[in-house]
Amino acid sequence: MNDRVERVRAARRRMASEGPARTRAGKVDDFAVVALDGQDCDVVRDLLIEEQVSTIVEVGLAYGGSALAIGEALLTVGDPDARHLVIDPFQHEAFDDVGWEAMVEAGLGSIATLVREESSAALPQMVRDGLVADAAFIDGSHRFHEVFVDLYFLRRIMRPGGLLLMDDAWAPSVRTAVRYFEENLDWAEIPEAFARGTFWTRVDPPVRRCRAIRLPTTLTEPAFETFRPFTDLPRSG
Repeated sequence: MNDRVERVRAARRRMASEGPARTRAGKVDDFAVVALDGQDCDVVRDLLIEEQVSTIVEVGLAYGGSALAIGEALLTVGDPDARHLVIDPFQHEAFDDVGWEAMVEAGLGSIATLVREESSAALPQMVRDGLVADAAFIDGSHRFHEVFVDLYFLRRIMRPGGLLLMDDAWAPSVRTAVRYFEENLDWAEIPEAFARGTFWTRVDPPVRRCRAIRLPTTLTEPAFETFRPFTDLPRSG
């Protein structure tokens, strides 16, 4: 087995059994609430390996659980030019750099870059830089307008047919933002992608925590006359 891959797997096992090195003060069960469950991380890893990704953008780092899974996928695919761009303006002030430290200690510093800016500033710069990503993982702000802006710019960064993975898809604000792109730009959910994933039990009825979206194979702009209204739809499992 590749030693670098095993190093990341060992870091993931430690995080699953012991938790992060430290958590935010005053936040009860913060790691369990904020971090992506290990089972969902495994699904993210497997989807990205199947996709044979070499460049991925991640919005939101926090404790680094999903970032470690993404790093494992990139090392498993083995592209020598692999890149993992992680955007998190609050990594230092809110999380004391614990997520980034976990990535570096796992040996991912050579392929990962931490962008300490808000995604609304970082993503447009990536567009200007001509970045092309195979996939993206979003777990940043859950405010509708900020999710919408993330999706707008990621659409211009991701290659046609790219894979978009989202945490906290149960949130009405997140679902509604995605609905615009599904209704007007032919984005398509991959319903079976997270069949092994966990349910978010803090809503009734419980729903899948994560979603996978396939972007269309061509990047086209619809005429404004064809606009389709979009609203939040009832939750499904």
